[in-house]
Amino acid sequence: MNKPEVVMMGLGYIGLPTAALIAQNKTYVHGVDINQKVVDTINDGNIHVVEPELDTAVASAVKEGYLTASTNPVEANTYLIVVPTPFKAKNEPDISFVEAATKAVLPLLKEDDLYIIESTSPVGTTEKMMQLIYSERPELESKLNIAYCPERVLPGNVMYELVHNDRVIGGINEQSTDKAEAFYNKFISGNLHKTNARTAEMCKLVENSSRDVQIAFANELSLICDKADINVWELIELANKHPRVNILQPGCGVGGHCIAVDPYFIVSDYPMESKIIGTAREINNYKSFWCAEKVQIAKLEFELRHGRKPSIALMGLAFKPNIDDLRESPAKYIAQKVLQNANNEEYYVVEPNIKEHKVFKLTSYKEALEKADIIVFLVAHDEFKNLPLNLNNKIVLDFCGVV
Repeated sequence: MNKPEVVMMGLGYIGLPTAALIAQNKTYVHGVDINQKVVDTINDGNIHVVEPELDTAVASAVKEGYLTASTNPVEANTYLIVVPTPFKAKNEPDISFVEAATKAVLPLLKEDDLYIIESTSPVGTTEKMMQLIYSERPELESKLNIAYCPERVLPGNVMYELVHNDRVIGGINEQSTDKAEAFYNKFISGNLHKTNARTAEMCKLVENSSRDVQIAFANELSLICDKADINVWELIELANKHPRVNILQPGCGVGGHCIAVDPYFIVSDYPMESKIIGTAREINNYKSFWCAEKVQIAKLEFELRHGRKPSIALMGLAFKPNIDDLRESPAKYIAQKVLQNANNEEYYVVEPNIKEHKVFKLTSYKEALEKADIIVFLVAHDEFKNLPLNLNNKIVLDFCGVV
């Protein structure tokens, strides 16, 4: 392989598609991941995540020699940091992976290189990494281009949205912003909006916090409607007939490594100011607990009515429809909660987008629907819609609008 032009630190749900996109544009990319199995899979031209069109993009890029992977970075001109930003205790963001990735490329950096963080990060992270770099490599001070540019993609449509969605780019100075803009312009047809690093960091957090608040409103409505004996789906459909009302659909909570996580980056740093944002998180977390309690009640009512234990189908584990991503999934939490309270009932756990799971024994959705007395829809996967089976003799708990 020719000398890489881009090093991609992190080959997960965003890093790998981004690396494949860049490589598709005849740019040599060296991907880095700490998981040797992931590295081997990619070097074989295969993928380890479910995402439409990603398999062909990676296979082509590897075959043509524009994409390779290893567990260590190499020298390049551009370094993209696309690693996880999980949480410590008390919902405090953990930027240790960003820091570790930065330290890994520190010895390779040279004058006029471009260093970009794409990982969701607390406000000020880009500046912290700049200080880290310059403290270790003082000879490079003011000679690097450092910027922040978060992704805005929807799992299940990543390859399209990486190209066509607008991006916000914020550098530590104007030169860095311009350099990052020129880089993304090679691969992205969406508009690139320039700002500073702190504003770009906050913009990513605000986008997902806004969606979390909107979902919390829908989930709170579902709790109210349950007590008021009102069909929440019909209510929202009617309310949305108003020309200036657009209420989202309720679910069993909020999951994924964006909406369920990003608001905490704001709440952690600005606890006194972020009242609505913090409350929305509480509502959406509570909805998952509420759903689990509803399943427990249905189990007890069935046993009292029929004099036997019910069999229960838990339909879906992913955090949203038609993907294999279980990160921060409310459906997975509910399944775990229900199984923790199991008392000799028979359970069928269904997730059509994954073949196996280290905790749950998976069942086909057709078998689960046929054998279960209680059907619990947790995720609105396409497979669960327009089912030919008769559910009239089943108890159906629909937390995501399948039925």
